Amino acid sequence: MSRLIFVNLPVENVAASRAYFAGLGFEFNDQFCDEQTACMAISDSAWVMLLEHDRFRAFIEDDICDTTTSREVLTCISADSRQGVDTLVDAAIAAGGTKWMDPHDADQMYSRAFRDLDNHVWEVMWMDPAATGQQ
Repeated sequence: MSRLIFVNLPVENVAASRAYFAGLGFEFNDQFCDEQTACMAISDSAWVMLLEHDRFRAFIEDDICDTTTSREVLTCISADSRQGVDTLVDAAIAAGGTKWMDPHDADQMYSRAFRDLDNHVWEVMWMDPAATGQQ
């Protein structure tokens, strides 16, 4: 069975978040976007729903995590090369995001991370195809 995943993230300003991620090369499914929601494609089976706080609150009974002081989730996406990791993270920081932690450089994996406009952490990683048997 193949499953879809939808990660829901609260954002202060959906238009600003959409522009930020579009500038990083992400695409959106306008069928599921409105003034308070943006549906960002990660792959054919993975989506990130960027929801303004009022819209996000409609789905929860407790409060939204303060991302300036706490982490509720680490979202990790892959890149096709070490250079792809650096290109995406550098672009995210240049577009208004911030660096998060030092790069992780192991023999078979390389990753860096950034915080987006709402301080959600995004890790970008590359794994050597030889290490995964996908040469």
